[in-house]
Amino acid sequence: MTTADNAAVVPHLAGNNAPVTEEVTADLTAVIGAIPEELNGIYFRNGPNPRTGWSPHYFAGDGMVHAVALDGGRARWYRNRYVRTPLYAHPGQSRFALAFDQATGQVDYRVTTANTHLVAHAGRLLALEEGGFPYEITAELDTVGPFTFDGALHTPMTAHPKTCPRTGELLFFGVRLRPPHLTYYRAAPTGQLIHAQVIPIPRVTMMHDFAITETYAVFMDLPVVFDPAAATGGLPWRWDDGHGARFGVMRRDGGPVRWFDIDPCYVWHTMNAFEADGVITVIGTRVPTLWRDGSDDVGGGLPRLHQWRLNLLTGAVAEQPLDDAFVEYPRVADNEIGQRYRFGYVTSFSLATEPEHSRIYKYDFRHGAARQTHRLPTGHTCGETLFVPRHESSRDDEGYLMTLAHNHADRTSYLMILDAADLTAQPLARIHLPVRIPTGFHGYWLPNH
Repeated sequence: MTTADNAAVVPHLAGNNAPVTEEVTADLTAVIGAIPEELNGIYFRNGPNPRTGWSPHYFAGDGMVHAVALDGGRARWYRNRYVRTPLYAHPGQSRFALAFDQATGQVDYRVTTANTHLVAHAGRLLALEEGGFPYEITAELDTVGPFTFDGALHTPMTAHPKTCPRTGELLFFGVRLRPPHLTYYRAAPTGQLIHAQVIPIPRVTMMHDFAITETYAVFMDLPVVFDPAAATGGLPWRWDDGHGARFGVMRRDGGPVRWFDIDPCYVWHTMNAFEADGVITVIGTRVPTLWRDGSDDVGGGLPRLHQWRLNLLTGAVAEQPLDDAFVEYPRVADNEIGQRYRFGYVTSFSLATEPEHSRIYKYDFRHGAARQTHRLPTGHTCGETLFVPRHESSRDDEGYLMTLAHNHADRTSYLMILDAADLTAQPLARIHLPVRIPTGFHGYWLPNH
């Protein structure tokens, strides 16, 4: 079957989910509005883009990173490149067959899609996917290779590590299918892995994200469990009512884990967490159930913004929905990760192949999660929005929001820059890109130094 034939049958390859095949380097000249002169750096966005034109599930496509370089009020260039992993080198081959050595039972964590997120740490830019090692790439998107912290990393690495704005440490975890299932890590600002601790859990669950505060790490042991028999839709995970749901709280420097039972749910992403007066507050996007009948089952509900308050003194949990809008990809300013914060940003979420339009929401948690909205034009959609602060900023929302957007009418893409202080205003700039950029996952801003 051709890519077009697949797209007609498989929703995750249809519309703007359809992959692109060409790697492009291009100068940029078409800009509507004015790019703020202080935005000097590179915007990156990672996402799945199957090299063969087909993949068994949306999550399984080869990682392709897109980049837009900005400098002094100008858009300098656009590039897109695949991350050169063993899956890229062997298009269409089984990930299991490439990674698993039947003679020894060992798993080669170099085999990964590297298709989910990016993080910069200790002078390295890493492309991430939770099933394998991170892959180091350059700012120009050349692949350096798998990165294992000088051989100290022996498990996969989550696609959602947290950089502490206070210490500069990189905090993360890894999940393995074989025991021990969960390991927590801390890396120094200089890049050395300085702490690793196994956290006992009874079985492997799909632990996609976590949260940190100034003192603690918060893990999410939720009822989506590993089950190879559930892989008919491409992923070996399913919902298990018998597993329960709980958050685990552990000091960031290690020690015992204290577990708090919560109402059953799944949480793809946390927005942030902080501690105050003996209570840890976690905010994230919650779905009631996920993949009850396998990974083709999307009837478990759409994500909404939710809050959990974990009382460290009494052990009690108080949780509540914060909004009824369907949203995903929650973000805060990077310098507020793990801290008490005022503003958070999300994007509207839909399972439709071509939604009518996207909305970007800004929540003010100092005023009861009051919501401000930027509505994209009809036929325009966008993905995750990230916050870039202005230099010498004095307010929490003094900065810019950046996101990749898509015009479904003419199948073009653009980088949109908004004034974070006023989402009701028109975009400050729309930088039109020379290729269509498929729907993807997470973005990262790397400033020039």
